[in-house]
Amino acid sequence: MSFADKLLQAQASADSMLCVGLDPDVAKLPGPWQGDASRIFDFCAAIVDATKDLVCAFKPQIAYFAAARAEDQLERLMDHIRRVAPAVPVILDAKRGDIGATAEQYGREAFERYQADAVTLSPFMGLDSIEPYMRWTGKGLILLCRTSNPGGDDLQAQRLAGGELLYERIARLAAGEWGRGAQLGLVVGATYPGELARVRELAPTLPLLIPGVGAQGGDAAATVQAGWRGASDGRVSGPIIVSSSRAVLYAGADADFALAARRVAQTTRELLQKARHSP
Repeated sequence: MSFADKLLQAQASADSMLCVGLDPDVAKLPGPWQGDASRIFDFCAAIVDATKDLVCAFKPQIAYFAAARAEDQLERLMDHIRRVAPAVPVILDAKRGDIGATAEQYGREAFERYQADAVTLSPFMGLDSIEPYMRWTGKGLILLCRTSNPGGDDLQAQRLAGGELLYERIARLAAGEWGRGAQLGLVVGATYPGELARVRELAPTLPLLIPGVGAQGGDAAATVQAGWRGASDGRVSGPIIVSSSRAVLYAGADADFALAARRVAQTTRELLQKARHSP
């Protein structure tokens, strides 16, 4: 099943636009696991088990695993998700960006080693840094566009010679000539709802991965109002995937951390759904 189909089915099944980011900071693991990198899998698996019926996707951030020498635990986690939540797509948050044979190796890492359904990519080296990933048919390629960090202004908000802003150019390319039948999406931060609305205007059918709700301060209702378009000309616009990581993962610091994570995930999911159905 393609990433796009799997995502739409997961959203419908869970009635959810929430993606839980799996960013396991060893220093923040609960109780006696704190500081113990060998418990990364146990922590993330417990979060997955507690929230799998509330989400449309999971998004492990590869750097947290690699820095702790825990790539083998990431492989185990991907296997665990496929076993306990086979209908939920997994987005490997890697933000890779390179060309040629190197990009092909990153593609093998994402889609063969970890068997992710989608991967985040940096598009700033151009189309030939995206093309190698297109060889894996049906996989999602989610390009950085207007990121949630304040420093994104340094480049993404710069005006090009033709008059459009850089992030607008990325959105236009992804929605147009870069598509080539690939399943492209865009990363747009919840902290910039105005820019999010502009990206949706330029790329009405692409899925938008929207980080920044929760610990980064993005407003759930504003995010949905900016990125969700409902039915248009008889068709539903591209889906939105609203990611929350730290607010869910570290909702509790004791033995009941998974239950606390479930409560926050459920509340966030309900906020998003309420905003979706608001007039």
